[in-house]
Amino acid sequence: MDGAPETPKTGPQDRLSAALAEDMAAVNALIRARMASEHAPRIPEVTAHLIEAGGKRLRPMLTLAAARLCGYAGTDHQKLAATVEFIHTATLLHDDVVDESQRRRGRPTANLLWDNKSSVLVGDYLFARSFQLMVETGSLRVLDILANASAVIAEGEVLQLTAAQDLGTTEDTYLKVIRGKTAALFSAATEVGGVIAGVPEAQVRALYTYGDALGIAFQIADDLLDYGGSSATIGKNTGDDFRERKLTLPVIKAVAQATPEDRAFWVRTIEKGDQRDGDLEQALAIMARHGAMEAARADALRWSDTARAALTALPDHPLRDMLSDLASYVVARLS
Repeated sequence: MDGAPETPKTGPQDRLSAALAEDMAAVNALIRARMASEHAPRIPEVTAHLIEAGGKRLRPMLTLAAARLCGYAGTDHQKLAATVEFIHTATLLHDDVVDESQRRRGRPTANLLWDNKSSVLVGDYLFARSFQLMVETGSLRVLDILANASAVIAEGEVLQLTAAQDLGTTEDTYLKVIRGKTAALFSAATEVGGVIAGVPEAQVRALYTYGDALGIAFQIADDLLDYGGSSATIGKNTGDDFRERKLTLPVIKAVAQATPEDRAFWVRTIEKGDQRDGDLEQALAIMARHGAMEAARADALRWSDTARAALTALPDHPLRDMLSDLASYVVARLS
């Protein structure tokens, strides 16, 4: 990266990445070292396919930024950042098996290139590696936070499984699902940064609140982009959530206001899975008619505001400004 003016990188994630470049280099080296396996070469093959596929490393950067923002000068935050990335990668490997996905980060999924068994078992290996790393920090509280987040992530995935294709799913249930599948790791990532830095409890709580609200805004935005983003932006095919019959927020809002004719459409396409040519376009038309997309976007903006407000309890620092900009950016993608 030479900083040439014709290709400026000015997004908040790019600025965070630049500010944390030294830490991230250490985290990446740690990831490469810990994903190695002396006896099972398929483990680093599968892991490298996903980890080196151009992911933005957002979650580990949140841990590094939180720790540095709080004045931490040691290196344990690097182990925690690698831990967070391993947990995230493990959940992606498992998710792609559950969802029978074929694309992740714009590339074929590991389960497609290898098989479901390899994806599940390598995911298990990465979970085990993550616990080895977090134990090395010697902090029982850090272990408690990340172990709890791992349990909440699994709980959210199971809840999503049981709520899938159920048109009775409420916004409250949706919030529980996305708190599990996305926000739990965001909030754990920021919270452990404050804990490792030893800051006052009010600041640790503020970091938790920031991560939680950021994760919720991020997931709502992702769910909206599935109905209106480009494949390059979201790393999968647009409309995948509809084809996979997932009840995300815009659909839940549309179902809540459905006419009898609308409801019959949702029953056929989501509950029964009888999807035909033109159904995605009809789904978009129904959501537009009820203002479901705009209502979901307003929810995402509110969570973004909550994340930025939480940062006011933290020290004045350039990283704090970058985290605030990040909270704005995750919903600005919807413009």
